[in-house]
Amino acid sequence: MTGVFLGCHSEKQTTPEMDKFPYTVDRFADIEILRYRVPDFESLSLQQKELIYYLSEAALSGRDILYDQNNKYNLCVRRTLEAVYENYRGDRQSEEFKNFITYLKQVWMGNGIHHHYSEDKFVPKFSAAFFADAVKGINAEDLPLEKGETPDDLILKLTPVIFDPTVFPKRTNQADGVDLLLTSAVNFYEGVTQAEAEEFYDRMKNPNDSTPVSYGLNSKLVKENGVLVEKTYKLGGMYGKAIEQIVFWLNKAVSVAENDRQRDVIQSLIKFYESGNLKTYDEYCIKWVQDTASLVDFVNGFTETYADPLGLKGSWESIVNFKNLASTKRTETISKNAQWFENHSPIDNRFKKENVKGITAKVVTAAILAGDCYPSTPIGINLPNSDWIRHDYGSKSVTIENITEAYDRASLGNGFNEEFMWSDVERERAKKYGSLTNNLHTDLHECLGHGSGKLLPGVDPNRLKAYGSTIEEARADLFGLYYVADPKMIELGLLPDNEAYKAEYYQYIMNGLLTQLTRVQTGKNIEEAHMRNRQLIARWVYEKGLPDKVIELKKRDGKTYVVINDYEKLRILFGKLLAEIQRIKSTGDYQGAKVLVENYGVKVDPVIHMEILERYEKLNLAPYRGFVNPVYKAVKNADGEISDVQISYDENYVEQQLRYSKQYSNLPTFN
Repeated sequence: MTGVFLGCHSEKQTTPEMDKFPYTVDRFADIEILRYRVPDFESLSLQQKELIYYLSEAALSGRDILYDQNNKYNLCVRRTLEAVYENYRGDRQSEEFKNFITYLKQVWMGNGIHHHYSEDKFVPKFSAAFFADAVKGINAEDLPLEKGETPDDLILKLTPVIFDPTVFPKRTNQADGVDLLLTSAVNFYEGVTQAEAEEFYDRMKNPNDSTPVSYGLNSKLVKENGVLVEKTYKLGGMYGKAIEQIVFWLNKAVSVAENDRQRDVIQSLIKFYESGNLKTYDEYCIKWVQDTASLVDFVNGFTETYADPLGLKGSWESIVNFKNLASTKRTETISKNAQWFENHSPIDNRFKKENVKGITAKVVTAAILAGDCYPSTPIGINLPNSDWIRHDYGSKSVTIENITEAYDRASLGNGFNEEFMWSDVERERAKKYGSLTNNLHTDLHECLGHGSGKLLPGVDPNRLKAYGSTIEEARADLFGLYYVADPKMIELGLLPDNEAYKAEYYQYIMNGLLTQLTRVQTGKNIEEAHMRNRQLIARWVYEKGLPDKVIELKKRDGKTYVVINDYEKLRILFGKLLAEIQRIKSTGDYQGAKVLVENYGVKVDPVIHMEILERYEKLNLAPYRGFVNPVYKAVKNADGEISDVQISYDENYVEQQLRYSKQYSNLPTFN
């Protein structure tokens, strides 16, 4: 499971390198593009640098897979837009062309025609007539034409995809009461209804199987001649050309693996890509979670299921990283005490793990981001997602500290806290403790939260269906919120005093009740699972705490603010909600999940929403952020052997995206 960062501004100790580093790269629409540093890369051994280089190439080689998974027309749209951008002969200073560039940048950010977070279809501000003239004005050989297709055919095909708001309006629809597959634009299913897909996968499941595979994780479900068929993602199968390149670079990585266990992990992943067999995938996951000695680590494959409205299909993602040895001491302390946290959790004893196994936690430095981790990326990861593997073998959790550093540094002095926090008391806490408690909450969420608790025997891990992701993220967030205020944090040396946790509590409630609404369009409900989770938690504790005025929404000068009157009672409420969320998860209570999510996590107060949007607009900030990657160059000696790997940060957003499209376009336009 992955977590996203929405923290308020807080100050950290800085270095001259951090002060000089150009974090901000670009700004367009509602997006700011940042760079991230990769500190200590130069101090790695040549073998480790070479390993990172090969794993990074494997990561970038899967780029086209995610585009196609997000929508079947995405590669065609992207390639057409890029052809126009590079070959347009008209006035490149016109408003139409400038708006065209903004739209292209949005498509790159969303890995397709839908917003990466709201999942709504982008609304282009250039005209269909401009698009048609631009496409006609460039050479046909520069366009992604199918056999026998003309530029006019291409225009006719793509015009409704780009401009018609009724065509593919939502990437992943989570609305209650509709067919989620027929109303979602993702390319995981074709010609298949929700009922048909659910029945197809329900027939595969054996309630007596204690080690079930992740059914449907690496396939597209289609209907051929009236029969449901899975098209498996594998070498020689669907996405085979991209997977061929991924495997090529993974084989290179095998040759420079740090140790035999890591070599076995990479070879197991290759076997999975070759066969597409989900049992082989589980074998790879078990080996991966047990590799705790290697400095360099990676995620590569069909992983998170948030984009699938049924929560089955894995979006392709990759991240390459190496351990931050100094900061990892914090997460090692947490993981060593995992059983204590499990034993003292406020949940029913039936749902507690008697023996917490294999929780490995570390702070890492990201070296490359790819697929569903790029350009937008999480700040924490906890994998694998299989419940039985977590139970029997444990999980591996990471906090990505150089990404949080980039967020923090780019937020210095932006006025956000001054606008939305109630008083100097909250602002001073945020300045003093905010970065520390933000990272600690992420550690607790990823290291322990996702790995805590257990399902009762016979409970299907996917029983919560469309509500599963929101419930799981709420469970992990609540675990972190409950324990960040525990005296154990001070005892373990993770927090300096009993005031620090209040910075995280205030930021979380302010975000859940108010400021995350900057990411929601006027008149819309909340769709994204992490946002639903945060509002669910904040609204539930606000409502349940009303009799004691635990939390108040106060007005001053016509503006709404969060005021927390009793932090200790707020912690008790977090514990009560955690107990209920865990009960829902452990028992597979679909109706209970639906009631919580629909009643607390979805609907937006239109009056508050409009106020927050107006206040935020005056700050001239971008509510979303993405990243450009560093560039790695392999330096070879006279014998053709790699003698060094150099890192640079000079590439801008447009240059990087165009280079990636040339260098890593491994799939046909339609798959």
